[in-house]
Amino acid sequence: MVSSTSQAPIPVDQIRYNADGLVPAIIQDYLDGTVLMMAWMNAESLQKTMETGQTWFWSRSRAELWNKGATSGHWQQVKSLRYDCDSDALLIGVEQMGDIACHTGERSCFHQVEGSIQAPPADTLSQVFEVICDRRDHPNPDSYTCKLLAGGDNKILKKIGEESAEVVMACKDDDGDAIAGEVADLIYHTLVAMAYHQVDIRAVYRKLQERRR
Repeated sequence: MVSSTSQAPIPVDQIRYNADGLVPAIIQDYLDGTVLMMAWMNAESLQKTMETGQTWFWSRSRAELWNKGATSGHWQQVKSLRYDCDSDALLIGVEQMGDIACHTGERSCFHQVEGSIQAPPADTLSQVFEVICDRRDHPNPDSYTCKLLAGGDNKILKKIGEESAEVVMACKDDDGDAIAGEVADLIYHTLVAMAYHQVDIRAVYRKLQERRR
């Protein structure tokens, strides 16, 4: 069954399928919003997806249903199902097993950028965290992030304390722009601490999802 984090079941018979009886389904990581892949569904595969809690699609080339991960082991556990305002496209949030959705071994099918291969964009915090981790793994002496990481907990935690106090003061002043700026600084320095201690940001997202329920 679809995870309890999803909303009410989609009315399969009310989806507007195309002339071939198909509807496009965009598959998205439920934690950081990364678009993983696009595939086609028909009424039967959509019904099986809702019943099993795993994604099922329709293969136009083989003219048959296929269960994502049945061969590769890279299952997709469905967390949410949505359809658009015209009822002719689906958006499915999943937990991607193995963190690989593409048959090439990449996390996402949308990894090609002007002939090169790059990680697809996720949410802003995940993108910032990725840059911080890159600084950690490829030090640059001119980088402020690298200087923080080189200073270890003493330097990083001192900055977190300072930025926490700045957030408090901005809130006391009821200054919206200052609050946003100081919170951004606090989040950044917290992400540096996480990278230093090898804690992935997706672990934090999972904790938040658990507490949301």
